[in-house]
Amino acid sequence: METSVSSTTEVLQVGRKAPAFSTDAFMPDGSFKKISLSDFKGKWVVLFFYPLDFTFVCPTEIRSFDQHQAQFKQGNAEVLAASTDSVFSHKAWAANGLGKVQFPMLADTNHELSKAYGVLIKEKGIALRGTFIIDPEGNLKSAVVNDLPVGRSVEETLRTLQALQTGELTGCGWKPGEKTLGK
Repeated sequence: METSVSSTTEVLQVGRKAPAFSTDAFMPDGSFKKISLSDFKGKWVVLFFYPLDFTFVCPTEIRSFDQHQAQFKQGNAEVLAASTDSVFSHKAWAANGLGKVQFPMLADTNHELSKAYGVLIKEKGIALRGTFIIDPEGNLKSAVVNDLPVGRSVEETLRTLQALQTGELTGCGWKPGEKTLGK
């Protein structure tokens, strides 16, 4: 079970193409499936990395993404979780503590995906808490990375997605339904 990432000499940068990938995933129905970024062409993608299965902060984030799944779906966005654990570890965690989630959990056992997105801590073989929003054409629109002890705000990820989807200038603290700066 390998992750493959398209080789590119470009540096990961907002506004450029997101690194394409194909990797094994543990699916919401309990099956395993190969998933590629290209599978989601025409949709927004929220790809978030977390350090490890069977940990303390990670389940709080994963459950929060799961609780907001309907809002992401309303915004034509697919959520994908990723760690350097195997699909078998993801399945075991879902069955023994985490519970079922409504989005795929990607396996990055060869660390190519986390390396391509710039979140790999090579010495530990785990990923930082990175959150990436990719537009329907495969362009990276947002990148936020937290250190290991600090959980992310799923509400802020959702707000950022919604702000990007306006195509307008949005001020600090803008919320859906508020006037944008462009109109």
